[in-house]
Amino acid sequence: MPSLETIGRLLLFVGVGIAILGGLLILASKVPFLSQLGNLPGDIHIQIGNVSCVFPLATMLIISVLLTIVANIVIRFLNR
Repeated sequence: MPSLETIGRLLLFVGVGIAILGGLLILASKVPFLSQLGNLPGDIHIQIGNVSCVFPLATMLIISVLLTIVANIVIRFLNR
């Protein structure tokens, strides 16, 4: 069983990580082309009465490709 000190450090790191992610999301909302994500051609929007459903297929594809490229770059730098 981990000690209280280990759990405390883990909680601090998670909290700092969440704070950094929140700051990045706030900054990303200021970038003009990022506000278009979710409204791209290829994103499916269905609305029937008061119920709406969104399938952001094009947005998911773009984000997946970008994250794959970033992950490959990071892995190549870590293997050196």
